[in-house]
Amino acid sequence: MGSTKFGNFNEFCRDATLPVCNSGPWDTCQLRGISLSNDRHLGNLGSIILAGVAIVVSVLLLLRSERKRAAVGRREMQAFLLGYILISICEIFSVGDFPLNADVRMAFSAIHIGAIAATTWILFLNGIVGYQLMDDGTPLSLGLLSGSALVFLIGVGYIALDTGFSFTGYWDSSYDGSNRNIALYVLYLLIPLLWIVLYFVLETILVLRVLGETRPMLFLVSAAIAFAAGQVFDFVVSPHICTGTNGAIDGALFQTLFTLVSVVLVWFFWSSITEDDWPMDPVNPYP
Repeated sequence: MGSTKFGNFNEFCRDATLPVCNSGPWDTCQLRGISLSNDRHLGNLGSIILAGVAIVVSVLLLLRSERKRAAVGRREMQAFLLGYILISICEIFSVGDFPLNADVRMAFSAIHIGAIAATTWILFLNGIVGYQLMDDGTPLSLGLLSGSALVFLIGVGYIALDTGFSFTGYWDSSYDGSNRNIALYVLYLLIPLLWIVLYFVLETILVLRVLGETRPMLFLVSAAIAFAAGQVFDFVVSPHICTGTNGAIDGALFQTLFTLVSVVLVWFFWSSITEDDWPMDPVNPYP
């Protein structure tokens, strides 16, 4: 693979604002943000605010999920929301350009990367829960979910930490040439995308073939479109936004927004296909 771009981060980090790129600097448009004292600045304020909104919204969805006591996969969905809250907290300090100590930012970035791997895995498991291969919400089910998610969080997070802080020196070559790191490329970029795609496929089969419904697909398809739009803004459009606004904002703001929309739509999708004891429809509470 030496002659391919597989595993290379240099072009991603040149064009996108990613937690894995906080070891910069990169030859790209620099966010100016808000000037502070002592030649410091606060960048990506929009992403910081939206990440805060995402935390509040996720807490509200957690509380609403608690009321759906008869819903299949309630605890599993709450675990997904908790993972998203962790991602949003880390995003404030990794993608949000706070005037932090470089080591502190690196630590938040590593946790952010591990949380993405763990949370997308939990989302995939949510797609399996609907098939009732194992009773949901039981100690065994939740133990397997939380245990495997912790493996992703700690394992991928450690690789990111070792890359950033060079504990062992094993990934020091990531800073040379094309910034190749196969482990993070697979575990941070490719595998999470695979889990998301498999979740979409599993839920589509469940809704159309097993439940015989079509209306919930509006939520699921809309969630997929919103997520894809966020990735396009972050990986493709971001440098053009940054250049066009003279460094005021970049695509990270829109990635945060569309990811939040996608997570909310996933929750409404789950709510629409599960049994519950609510006296109201999740979308039209007052018919």
